Amino acid sequence: MGRELVARLKYRANRAALGAVAAAMAALVDPQHVDVVTWVPTSPARRRSRGFDHAELLARAVARAIGRPCRPMLRRRPGPPQTGKSLAERRRGPSFEARGRPLPRVLVVDDVVTSGATLTAAAAALRAAGIQEVSALVAARTPKMRN
Repeated sequence: MGRELVARLKYRANRAALGAVAAAMAALVDPQHVDVVTWVPTSPARRRSRGFDHAELLARAVARAIGRPCRPMLRRRPGPPQTGKSLAERRRGPSFEARGRPLPRVLVVDDVVTSGATLTAAAAALRAAGIQEVSALVAARTPKMRN
């Protein structure tokens, strides 16, 4: 069921799924440990083809639910998508750079974690920019991958 909700949001622009997914995600967060919410941005090409960034929609809904600001704090550098890659290829991950003014505690929202490489790369970029504490929140996790 979780997989279907994420797929509806990500691939079919079904915004009705957004509220339920974001509410469930927000229930897992202690707002006292978050200064700002951000998201793992999709590539500009994917954003253009879909017409939106599903992770941004989730992050903004989670931020509203926990009463924290939501800001774009990452820029995805050019590179191929992670979808369809092997675990070894995923571990090389995408590359990000931080943008904006750093705040001490950032919550990074994404839709799905597979290998963890994307979230690791996003957190590394934020830490390099001076963020003291980076937490991650995802809507779903794929089954464990094998090399």
